[in-house]
Parts: sequence; C-alpha cells; structure tokens
Amino acid sequence: MKTKLTLSIRYAIAISGLLISYFLLISLFGWHTNPLFSLFNGVITGFGIYEVIKGFKLREKDAFTYAKGFTTGIVTGFVATLLFTLFFGIYAGNINPTFTDSFMGPWGSSTSLAIILFTVAICGFATTAVFTLSFMQLFKKSWNPTKSETTTAFTGDEVEVSK
Repeated sequence: MKTKLTLSIRYAIAISGLLISYFLLISLFGWHTNPLFSLFNGVITGFGIYEVIKGFKLREKDAFTYAKGFTTGIVTGFVATLLFTLFFGIYAGNINPTFTDSFMGPWGSSTSLAIILFTVAICGFATTAVFTLSFMQLFKKSWNPTKSETTTAFTGDEVEVSK
C-alpha cells in the first residue's frame, strides 16, 4: 500500500506541476481566459494517469489487479486535481483578482471564485475518472482464454472442450 501511495503522490505532484506550468505559460500570452485552452489539461492528466498505472503494473507484475490499478489512477488524478485547484484559487484570489471577471466576461456575468474553483475541481475529478476507467481497459488481465488454453474438437453432434 505504501508503494502505491508513494507512486501516486509522486505522479500527482508531477501532473499538477505540468498543469500549473501550462497555465502560467498560456497566461503569458493572455490565453488563460479562453476555456478552450483548458482542453490540453486533459492531455496532461491523461498522460500522467496512463504512466502511473503502467509504472504500477510494471512494479506489481503478477500481483497487479484491476482494483489496485484503478485505485492508483484515481488517487493520482484526485490529488493532482486538488493541488491544481489550490494553485488556481491562490492565482485567481490573490495573484490576479480580476481573473474571474475576465474569465466570465464573454458570458456577460460574473460569478464567485468558489463556483469557479468548484467547477475546476469537478472537471478534474471527471477527467480522472474517465481516463482511469479507459486506461484500465488496456492494463487489466483478460478473461478470454487463449488458443493454447482451450481446444475444441467436433465429433459428430457433440462438442468436446478440453483444457
């Protein structure tokens, strides 16, 4: 359990660091108020979740289960989301207090920082859940028998299956 949590926290810090770096980079160009640029956050988060599950599977080898891999992906994504949301709150509340007005400007209304932070967190949690469920389809052990495990012989009207 300690290894899984350590690996998850390590990757979560890396993911949130990349998310923060990306946000600060696009803010240099003034693009941080355009929600379209937040789509790349999904790419960063997805890549991190894929890598942490892959790394965990390589560490666990035969002890890797769907539940352990799923937990690793979810914990990593949730911690990364919480760290990024914390940064976003500090940025929008203290570093650039006019950010919320400029962000909501195209829709003609202003909203509280709490609602924007809630939205950022929910988007991160949803992205984490979707990517973790998707990537676990790649990493789970198949229940389908291979050709060497099952041989089917047809003898008349009967079907014989041997393992």
